[in-house]
Amino acid sequence: MSASLQQDPGAFADALRQRGRRRASLVGAGEGLRASEAWLEPLAREIAGLADFARHEALFLEVGRRTGCLYTASIHGTARGQGLGGLRRQVYTSLGELLRDGLRLSRGMTRKNALAGLWWGGAKGVIAGTAAGDPAFRRTLYAEYGAFVSSLRGLYVTAEDAGTAPEDMAVVHATTRFAVCVPPDVGGSGNPALYTAAGVVCAMEAALDVLGLGALAGKRVAMQGAGQVGAAMVERLLERGVAGVVVDEISAERREEVMDRFAGRSVEVRAAIPGEPGVLAEPCDVLAPNALGGVLGPKTIPHVRARLVCGSANNQLQDDVRDGRALHERGVVFVPGIIANRMGVVHCANEQYGAPAPDAAVEEQLSRSAPHGIHSTVRRVLERARTEDRPPVEVADVLADEAAREPHPLWPGRGRAILETLLAERWAER
Repeated sequence: MSASLQQDPGAFADALRQRGRRRASLVGAGEGLRASEAWLEPLAREIAGLADFARHEALFLEVGRRTGCLYTASIHGTARGQGLGGLRRQVYTSLGELLRDGLRLSRGMTRKNALAGLWWGGAKGVIAGTAAGDPAFRRTLYAEYGAFVSSLRGLYVTAEDAGTAPEDMAVVHATTRFAVCVPPDVGGSGNPALYTAAGVVCAMEAALDVLGLGALAGKRVAMQGAGQVGAAMVERLLERGVAGVVVDEISAERREEVMDRFAGRSVEVRAAIPGEPGVLAEPCDVLAPNALGGVLGPKTIPHVRARLVCGSANNQLQDDVRDGRALHERGVVFVPGIIANRMGVVHCANEQYGAPAPDAAVEEQLSRSAPHGIHSTVRRVLERARTEDRPPVEVADVLADEAAREPHPLWPGRGRAILETLLAERWAER
C-alpha cells in the first residue's frame, strides 16, 4: 500500500517499520520531489502538489527507536546558509496536516531569516504523535530528536518552538551540536521569549509611526494568547502607557497567572472559547494574534475591528494571498509575522559564535536606524505596500524571496553539499 497524506502519522510510522525502515527522505527534483523508495513516490507527488511545497529542497522523516514517534525536518532553502528553524511538538490528526505545518513554517523561516539579514536558510522540525506528559518519556523523545538532527550533518539546525521548552532544548543539545536556544549554563542564549516580545512591540511602534497614528501611549491593544511571549508583551505595552490591554487565553492556569501578575493594572483577561472570534473581534487600535497560526481567515477577518494587526504567532493568515488581500480591502494593516516575531531566531541564531552581553548583533534589530532592523523593515514594507496598493504580506514575501536567493558570502552551496553527502551515504537506509 502506498503512503498517503490522509493517513495517521502513527500509521505511516508503522508502515515504515513494516518495511524494515525507520527513515524516509523526499528530495527536491525540479518542480517535484524524489522519494527514497518507490512506495513513497505517490506521497512525493501529493506533497509536491501542495501550495506550501514551494520547491522545498528536502524533507526527512524518522521513527524513534524507543518512542515510536515520527520526527520530521523540512528544509526549504539553503542559499543563505544551512536551514535554521524551531522544533514544534504537536499532536496531528493526519500526515498531511503534519507535513503542511512543517512546509509552511520552514518556508516562513527562509523568509524571516533573509529579511532579518541573517546568513541562515530556512527549516523546521516537528515531533508528532504524543502529548509527552511523562517526564522520562519526554526526555527520551527529545534525545532521539537530537540524534535525528545529528544524522543530518548540520543541514538542519534546530531551536525552540511551540510545545518545546528550554529544558527540552537542553536534552536535544545533549545529543547534537546543531541546536541553538540552548540554556546559558551550556553556553547558549536561553529562552528567547523576552526578545520575541520586544520585537513585536517594536514592530507595533514602527507600524503606528508609518501610518501616522502616533505612539503606543493611549492605545488599546487586544491580544490573543498570553503565554511567555504574550505576558512579556503586556509588560512592555504597559511601560509604554497604553490605555489598556485585553487578553484572550484558553488556559485557565495561564489566565490566573496573568491576572495575578497584572492585578490592579489596565489589563483585562478573558477566557478564550474555541470556535468563537473572541478577542479577534474586540474594538481596539492594535490586535496581536499570539497563539498558534491560521487564526485569520474567511470566518474571522470580517470580525476584526482593529486598524493594525501585529502579533507574535507564526503564519497568522490561513492563506497569505487570500487573507492578506481580505485584510487590505477592509483597510486593516497587517504586519507580517516574518518581520514582527523575528527576534526569537535573531536572539539565538548566532550563539555558536559566542555570547557577548548585550549582543550588538541582536540589539541593533530593535534600533530605528539599523538597515535590516525591525523598524526599517516595517517602514520599507508598509510604504511600498501603500505606494503599490498591495497587501503588506505580498510585499514582504517578495522582498524576502529576493534576499533568500543571495548566496552565503563565505560558504556558498554548503547546504547543497551536505544534502548530496546524505544521499550518497544512503541516509534513509541507515
